[in-house]
Amino acid sequence: MKGKLIGDILVVKKEPDNLEELIKFPYINRVVKLGQIHGQKREPDVEMIYGEGTETIHKENYCKFKIDVAKVMWSKGNTGERQRMSTLPDSDETIIDMFAGIGYFTIPMAVHSKPKKIYAIEINPVSHNFLCENIKLNKVEDIVEPILGDCGLQEFDHVADRIMMGYIGTTHHYLDSAMSYLKEGGIIHYHESTPEPILFTRPVERVQKAAAKQGREIEVLNKRSIKKYSPGVYHTVVDIKVN
Repeated sequence: MKGKLIGDILVVKKEPDNLEELIKFPYINRVVKLGQIHGQKREPDVEMIYGEGTETIHKENYCKFKIDVAKVMWSKGNTGERQRMSTLPDSDETIIDMFAGIGYFTIPMAVHSKPKKIYAIEINPVSHNFLCENIKLNKVEDIVEPILGDCGLQEFDHVADRIMMGYIGTTHHYLDSAMSYLKEGGIIHYHESTPEPILFTRPVERVQKAAAKQGREIEVLNKRSIKKYSPGVYHTVVDIKVN
């Protein structure tokens, strides 16, 4: 079966030849074709092929995510990284998720690790509304505080033990803000789409440069390639401690 199943919706890149066979599966109630993803808000073009409505509840890692596939993106390729980030070592942490979306990382962290506090920031009002719904759906209202706004313009003064930067595109533009939000000894999980020849060097250098501006030093804890993003370009993440 080509495509990805999000809740009860099969999302495909082109109309399947075996549509009649696919819709016989009890877990597929709708089929949509996904086109281009646009802009900072990552809004997809979607064409309905079978069924009605594009809103569903997707389940992953014992978490529930309400989502509208016509308005919000969902990457199956990031499943392993979302699972990795759901098991944090310290339950007393304050975390800032700078690109929270509908709660891709926030919800698993809150459900499985139960940190002290997560500030989940999202600039897209549609994604923010789903974030708020998913906080309630997973019963983590006492942990997660959703914030609608620009993650680079918040008034957090070195409050975070950990910062999630799980967006790829212009993420490096927000590193200066991340440094001002992060406590001494805190950890940044910085995501980037990086050409293969500089796969881990550029992400580390960018974090190091932002740290140096504030007279801080870094320690690289982990480097991972999550998936291929485009020819010769990979979605990478570096975990970096900032002192």
